[in-house]
Amino acid sequence: MPTEAVIFDLGKVLLDFDYTLAARKFLPRCRAPLPAIVRLLNQSPLLHRLEIGLVSSEAFFDEVRAATGFQGTWPEFQTIFGDIFTPIQPMVRLHAELRSLRMRTYIFSNTNDLAVAHIRDHFPFFRQFDGYVYSYEHHAMKPEALLYEIMEQTSGCRGSELLYIDDRLENVAAGAARGWQTVLHETPEKTRAAVAQLGLLK
Repeated sequence: MPTEAVIFDLGKVLLDFDYTLAARKFLPRCRAPLPAIVRLLNQSPLLHRLEIGLVSSEAFFDEVRAATGFQGTWPEFQTIFGDIFTPIQPMVRLHAELRSLRMRTYIFSNTNDLAVAHIRDHFPFFRQFDGYVYSYEHHAMKPEALLYEIMEQTSGCRGSELLYIDDRLENVAAGAARGWQTVLHETPEKTRAAVAQLGLLK
């Protein structure tokens, strides 16, 4: 079957991120040391609960504030927590090229509403996708099968009609097990070459 849609992971594929940037901005307003702030924000059980939708962003803020002594306001927290992303420009250009060739594209991400709100406001390319599947909205995280089923429902495609690009091997493997075409993202150059080899670029 021909490829009908390309699915992009977000973090480390289209956008790089670094929670240390947020931790350093939080530090002057906190009683906790920098390593403790980084541990709390970066792939911690608390962040997992946020990204699986088990706590609201406001409750997340309350827990971070209680753990670190952060003295800032909720709007300040939103701005600092969200401002950790930088675009991976070759991948942004790859997406734009696929769009110019009328390929449908989707975002498929383990993420949270604070990140999504910041990205939507600051990165115009992010608005150019046909659909979005986020872990926090469905109370499941990749590589759980439920999220992949929702992606299929969202796109209206199955099996080899889908090409999936992700930097995590376990996530790619879960897509491949459903018959999706997959690319394990290591570098933009390798990913572009893989997409071209599938005949999706001119």
